[in-house]
Amino acid sequence: MDSSLPILSLSAAVVAGAAAFPKIKARLELSRAKHRSLTGHSKMSRRVARLLPFYEFSGDRYFAADGAPDEIANRRKSAFFALAKLYAERYAKGRQLTAEAASQISDLQFTRAYRVPFQFSRLVQQNLGTSAFMEKSSGVTVTDVDGNVFYDLTGSYGVNVFGNDFYKECIAEGQKRAHALGPVLGSYHPVVAENVRRICEISGLDEVSFHMSGTEAVMQAVRLARYHTSRTHLVRFTGAYHGWWGDVQPGVGNPVSPHETYTLAEMSERTLHVLRTRRDIACVLVNPLQALHPNANAPGDSALVDSSRTAHFDRQAYTAWLKELRKVCSEAGIVLIFDEVFLGFRIAAGGAQEYFGVRADMVTYGKSLAGGLPIGVVCGKKELMRRFRDDHPADICFARGTFNSHPYVMTAMDEFLSRLASPNFRSIYDGLDTTWNGRAAALNARCKAEDLPVRVANLSSVWTVQYTEPSRYNWMFQFYLRAEGLALSWVGSGRFIFSLNFSDADFAEVEQRFIAAAEKMKRDGWWWHPPTLTNKGIRRQILKEMLKSRFGR
Repeated sequence: MDSSLPILSLSAAVVAGAAAFPKIKARLELSRAKHRSLTGHSKMSRRVARLLPFYEFSGDRYFAADGAPDEIANRRKSAFFALAKLYAERYAKGRQLTAEAASQISDLQFTRAYRVPFQFSRLVQQNLGTSAFMEKSSGVTVTDVDGNVFYDLTGSYGVNVFGNDFYKECIAEGQKRAHALGPVLGSYHPVVAENVRRICEISGLDEVSFHMSGTEAVMQAVRLARYHTSRTHLVRFTGAYHGWWGDVQPGVGNPVSPHETYTLAEMSERTLHVLRTRRDIACVLVNPLQALHPNANAPGDSALVDSSRTAHFDRQAYTAWLKELRKVCSEAGIVLIFDEVFLGFRIAAGGAQEYFGVRADMVTYGKSLAGGLPIGVVCGKKELMRRFRDDHPADICFARGTFNSHPYVMTAMDEFLSRLASPNFRSIYDGLDTTWNGRAAALNARCKAEDLPVRVANLSSVWTVQYTEPSRYNWMFQFYLRAEGLALSWVGSGRFIFSLNFSDADFAEVEQRFIAAAEKMKRDGWWWHPPTLTNKGIRRQILKEMLKSRFGR
């Protein structure tokens, strides 16, 4: 009898191994579907972030981090402090207000600290502080508290699609219509019914729920997908932003690591295989803005340590990807969610669904939809939007918010949707890609002709600045652009967001200022580099600096 024990043990091991093999295989397939960058590996990116030591440049080293000779370093230093003097004089009131406010506004503390790579941040904060306070807007310009007029390239984080004046009109007219009811919450203003009808028509979906922000709308869409599929996991794509809540921000920035989120590579056959074969995926989130830079984070100048930033929009390729994704999700019973909070109504009146010719199961909107006021909207198929079960009355999918369907928001939304429905207004979309692609091409041609190491990539009116020669100082370009009267968001040259009311004359002025800023940047020596310098060489040098800082050698 004893002699049979090894055989039984071996048999049990074989059975256990056979049972474990499918799980191991699925896990390997999941790992292979992740993007190879740190952005694609959330846990690893968090660990690496914790290990990065702080260090900073000072003195002459600040202006010669790339090994520049004394003549170039001195030219940069003189230019830096000349620019600092200009900022101090031109933005005196705004800088003072910003400094005072930052002592009690945590958002300002963050954005001030992360405008440039941390090695250079302190001197920038001390000398090139910008004003966070604007006083008025008109046309395509904004005016700060010191009276300086800027061409507005901030886009109000994506809200401003049709121009500030357009939204001021929506808000003003909406306020008049809501005044009789006032801020009565819980009940609906009568205009809500018409808003719902129009949104369902635009989205091609059956039902709508209102929320207070785009982040909340995405939260509810995912919650409903999990509720109705009885599955646990969501899939997000590498680099995509879907708000700041935990499940969709599993890497750096979230102190808690989500356990029911898969971050997979976009435009990948391996990802499609995972979607076909796993049975725990409730939904897939798509942010169509990622078409400009698939599998990369939104570009910001705080990460501009070299010139490796890339962006390129291929409409045909991204359309093909979305169509294949749609097919796979349908076959696998996975809810496909388009997060159009940022891009909605910018590229087409029907949003990304119309632009790419792909229908989602659920769509979230926000930003511009409420005529300039805060809003989040979930649109979905009837079977996905229901929040309770008839046969199990205690099994519900709860979602509420005090300011959902606020009367002033709803009337401003109706103003927005009424204008959007007008045939005359919709003509703004005619030839939209041709217009903005042509403007980008013209600017790039001029940069090339004048031997300036900058180019732009665009998805319609959303642009990213790229750098064609290796440099550790590209982050300085944002300060030259601001000095030329171009208003940028805190991410600097990473993202320009134009409103669609920029005329050819307006854009010609922006182009001229962009070129002037680049010429001054080049003249002041920031783009000097030794012939042997490469982006890879810069990253190796940064690694050496970090190791020296951490280990003292």
